[in-house]
Amino acid sequence: MRVGLVLGCSAIGLPALAGPFEFAPAPQTDLNRVYRVDRATGEVGACQFQLKEGSIGFTVCFPAGEGAGPQPASDYSLMPSRHEREGGIYRVNLRTGEMSICYVYEDKTVCTPQAK
Repeated sequence: MRVGLVLGCSAIGLPALAGPFEFAPAPQTDLNRVYRVDRATGEVGACQFQLKEGSIGFTVCFPAGEGAGPQPASDYSLMPSRHEREGGIYRVNLRTGEMSICYVYEDKTVCTPQAK
């Protein structure tokens, strides 16, 4: 029933329900890392695939560390640079225009302080 309601809203011009997360790959062309941002809180994390001999491999995730935790409530997005060797990604606040760069450091996802 809910699917019909969402489809019906979209058909009459009302916005469909958006998911709480947005995902984007790291710009680095030889890195299989994907970043995730909570669109409302700005919390950022990342995951990547790693091979393991004798198995199909596994997913390694890097939880939010310094600066990557929840921020003031707003509307956040991810913006990769066009630099093919950049392993990080920008977290952007669509309401204020503030940005920070987020990347994996040791075993956590970290972000610089937000700036305009």
